[in-house]
Order: sequence, then structure tokens, then C-alpha cells
Amino acid sequence: MIKRNTIQRALVLEAVNKLKCHATADEIYNLVVSEYPNISKVTVYRNLNQLADSGEIRKLEVPGGADRFDHRPHNHYHARCLECGDVFDVDMDYISDLEKKIRDTHGFVFQGHDLMFKGICSECRKKTLSKHTDSIK
Repeated sequence: MIKRNTIQRALVLEAVNKLKCHATADEIYNLVVSEYPNISKVTVYRNLNQLADSGEIRKLEVPGGADRFDHRPHNHYHARCLECGDVFDVDMDYISDLEKKIRDTHGFVFQGHDLMFKGICSECRKKTLSKHTDSIK
């Protein structure tokens, strides 16, 4: 099946690149629809998945949260803030042969991996510190 480069697809890709974060499909849809009110949510979602399937963007499956879409499609790791839920890139080298270190494969043929670290982002830490400081006063 031939995938066409439609205007809608280009608009969705432009929105992902403009946001430069790990946006949810709803956030991307809201940006696109603000400039092109006639585009449907289904069209945006379909194009996000097609862009991810073609490797132009990266789809991140977030446990317990909405999928995110990354404008940087290369292999890299992420961290999710346990307070606000935002997702950030992690500055470390990608371990390309990590699958080879698995001892018990249960019959799996591994084809890659995604790691999502978790913690508290700097903005949420600042909020916690300021709440703590305010309660001392």
C-alpha cells in the first residue's frame, strides 16, 4: 500500500515539530485545529500513527497515561515526572545491544527496547520546596 504525503499529514508533522516536546495526541490536535478548524480528530490521530509507523516521529507508550509523540525519532531514553506527568529526554547513550544481555527470553525474539525512567522534574521539585518553605513561615 502506498502512503500519500497529504496536506493533513504535513500539518500534523509541523505541529509535532513546532511543539518540540513529548505531546499527547490531544495537545497536537488542539494546535492543528487552532490553525485549521476543519481538520478532524480522527485525521490527526491517524496521521500521528502513520508518521510514527514510518519513523518520522516517535510514539511513546506511557504506562498509565496517554501516548506521547516525540519530534526526535532516533533511539533515546525518556523520564516521566511522577507529579505532573510530563515526559523528558534523558541525556545518556542508547544501549543498542541491551537485548543481548537478557538471560531468559521466554521464546521472545527481541527487536528493540524503550526505557522510561521515573522521578520528579525540576519544576515540581521547586513547587514542593516552595510549599515546604511557605509552611515554615
